[in-house]
Amino acid sequence: MTSACVFWIIAAVVFGVIEGATVALITIWFALGAVAAAVAAQLGASVLAQVGTFVIVAAVLLCLTRPAARKIAVKDPQRTNADRFIGREGIVIEAVDGINAAGSVKVGGQVWSAVSSDGSAIKKDERVEVIEISGVKLVVKPIKAD
Repeated sequence: MTSACVFWIIAAVVFGVIEGATVALITIWFALGAVAAAVAAQLGASVLAQVGTFVIVAAVLLCLTRPAARKIAVKDPQRTNADRFIGREGIVIEAVDGINAAGSVKVGGQVWSAVSSDGSAIKKDERVEVIEISGVKLVVKPIKAD
C-alpha cells in the first residue's frame, strides 16, 4: 500500500468522523471521494489524477444526492419545549392586568403567567391566543368571538 493510498484512507476516515459528529450530510461525499482517490493511488495514478478523482467523485455525488437528501431531511422540527404553545388557544383563569402585568392563562393543561400583547386587560374566562413567550410569561391576545 502506497503512502498516497494511506493518506486518502486517513482523509476518508476523518471525513467520516466529521460526518458522524455533525449528521449534516455534508462531508460524506468527501469521504467517498477520498476512497475513490485511494483506489486511484493504489492503481498507480499520479497525484494530480488522485486529486482530480477526489474532486470529481465528490462533486458528482454531491450534485446527484444532495437534492434527494434535502427532500428527506426534516424541514419543520417538532416543537418539544415551551415554544410549542405559540399559536395555541388558552383560557384566562386569572384576569390579565395590563398595568400590573399580572394574570394567568391555562394552555395545554398548564397554567402560565401571562401578559397581553397590547397591554390591555383581559377578563377571566376569555379565550386567548399565545403570540410569544417573554421570559416565563406568555404574551397573549384575546380571540374575537365570531
